[in-house]
Formats: sequence, structure tokens, C-alpha cells
Amino acid sequence: MSELNIVLIEPEIPQNTGNIARTCAASGARLHLVEPMGFKIDDKKLKRAGLDYWHLLDITYYSSIEDFFVKNEGGSFFYFTTKARKTHCDSVYPDKVYLIFGKETKGLPEPLLKENPDRCLRIPMLEGARSLNLSNSVSIAVYEVQRQWGFPELLQKGELHELNWED
Repeated sequence: MSELNIVLIEPEIPQNTGNIARTCAASGARLHLVEPMGFKIDDKKLKRAGLDYWHLLDITYYSSIEDFFVKNEGGSFFYFTTKARKTHCDSVYPDKVYLIFGKETKGLPEPLLKENPDRCLRIPMLEGARSLNLSNSVSIAVYEVQRQWGFPELLQKGELHELNWED
């Protein structure tokens, strides 16, 4: 089983984190939340956005970004930022990959980006567009990794409820 990890550094908006939790639960990704956060984890908006997927979620909390890196030493880290020169499709994602996203208002700390220029990735957008919504960015990244891996363990075929595909 491949290991896909989503890391949110100091998330601020509970609805985004709830949507990301749902994406992680549906895709088999582990969620890592790094404090401080702009909400309490029992926030109603957070739980509402995640709906009834919380039982499928593997989630870990960290007191700081330093705490996260100490506890996940040896992982393969990719940093998503609008400041990167390479796109998310330019990388090959290994097993035990960590996709790291910054807070909604400021993104990731620039010193962290400067230390890891070859691991910084952006999602292409039109010139003048500031950024995508955080939960949308995470979804794009998660499914690019899953696509590259061949969607292991994900259901790839749906069924009609009332009709048969052959009808």
C-alpha cells in the first residue's frame, strides 16, 4: 500500500480543513495538521464540511512545524506554493510522499521554500490569479499523485442505481 500524506501548516479556515479531511478520507491519504490553527478541532463548520467521513480519516496533530519534521524524518516532502517555478505535474511522486500546504492567507514560510527549491511546486493558473482555494489545491495534488500511482486501492468503476449500463 502506497502512503500519501497531506500536511496543512497552520490552517485558518475550518471549512477548508473539513473539505480536505473529506478528500483525504475518500482517497486514502493521511492528514497532518500543524498548529497553531485558526479554529478549534471541534468546530462545527469543520465537522459539517467533512460530513460523515471522519471514521475513514487517519489524522495526526503537531504542535509546530519543527515537531512535524522531527516526527516525519525520512519522508519525501513537496511544498505547494504559488511562488514555485515547477508545476505539480513536473514531479514524480514516490511512496511515503508528503504534500505540504501553507495557511490560506500567507502560504508556506519563504525560508522553507528557499531551502527546498527543487521540491516547490505550483498549480498552473492564469496570470493575475492570486491563488486557488486551499481545499481545491489539495484535491488537485492528491489526484495527480493517485493518477501517477494508478489509483491503488481506489474504486475506479461506478454503478447506476436504477438502470444497467447495458440497457
